Amino acid sequence: MNTELQSESAVPGEDPMTSSSENLNSESSFSGDEASQQWQQIWNRISGLLGNLPDYVTDFFKEYQRPLITVGLILAALISVRVVLAILRAVNDIPLLAPLFELIGLAYSGWFIYRYLLRAANRQELIEDFNSLKAQVLGKHS
Repeated sequence: MNTELQSESAVPGEDPMTSSSENLNSESSFSGDEASQQWQQIWNRISGLLGNLPDYVTDFFKEYQRPLITVGLILAALISVRVVLAILRAVNDIPLLAPLFELIGLAYSGWFIYRYLLRAANRQELIEDFNSLKAQVLGKHS
């Protein structure tokens, strides 16, 4: 029964094995041409995108300049804080250095209290210095 089916489906005068292999070869060459065309289209799109990349980047930076600067400053501040904290941890690990800095801080606080806060005339001088600094920073005379 199989032989009858094969003989009916085969083209007369051709070997069924050679005709199917020819069909496969023609289909594979056709699909190979399509694949190469698809790859060529993809490559053209990629090369076009890469060719216009400087324009895209320039437009992006022009449009989002302020937010990018803000993000950059925030990142720089975070990195700076981490570096300062690492330095402080390293200094704190040195024996007797942390207590020495505490003593220096206490001595400076005592001097500041004695110099500016004990007498009324000195407090007035401190207020004038503070107002002068405030005027320099804010740009106003208040």
